[in-house]
Amino acid sequence: MGTQREHSWVNSTLTSPPPGPDAVAQTAVVRGPARCILLGERPALHCLARASGIATRCSQLQSIAREAGWHGHVAGTRKTTPGFRLVEKYAMLVGGLSMHRQDLSGMVMLKDNHIWASGSITQAVRDARSVCGFSSKIEVECGSREEGSEAATAGADIVMLDNFKPQELHAAAQLLKEEFPFVLIEASGGVTSDSLPQYFSPHVDIISLGCITQGCPVVDFSLKVQKPVAFPIIFQLK
Repeated sequence: MGTQREHSWVNSTLTSPPPGPDAVAQTAVVRGPARCILLGERPALHCLARASGIATRCSQLQSIAREAGWHGHVAGTRKTTPGFRLVEKYAMLVGGLSMHRQDLSGMVMLKDNHIWASGSITQAVRDARSVCGFSSKIEVECGSREEGSEAATAGADIVMLDNFKPQELHAAAQLLKEEFPFVLIEASGGVTSDSLPQYFSPHVDIISLGCITQGCPVVDFSLKVQKPVAFPIIFQLK
């Protein structure tokens, strides 16, 4: 085990989920100096567990949307772990969902604090457009249909209807789409895996959920030394 060998990583593709809640499936094989592998064991397992948990939840949410026949975008939010955003955003893509914007440069998002600081939704959109130019989209967080209409009139590309009850959301989204057919409507705030189907609507283009990265269960991985065949190091999915 102490001999210096080249590191290699061999991925094992699972064609079907392991049977039963206590089943163990081999997912990858790592070869290399035991000291190096064991030094990296815990960080590697943490990253695998966290990213796989997010990807699994995303896959489940995507299945809910497709089974309901809804063809909008289920998306993550900016509520990612500090310093770990890139991994978590990538996990969303692996799970089949939209990662929303990658970072602050991906799109201008005007929330309540920006609006209050500017004085109004209209002024906030104008100020943002004067800085970001024509090439960036602007999204505005709105607490009512009237605010959504003001945002769209001012030139917002996406109207986020925040913390709406499902029936209120459907009514507001329909009215906004009738008035502004080319503006994207996003529903956000308080949406969970269980309540997601209640927000599906032909007038809603995007539904974003913070629970994709907040409070998401992890997938249980472990690293085991297998004997006696040349002592390969095995990652296992429990």
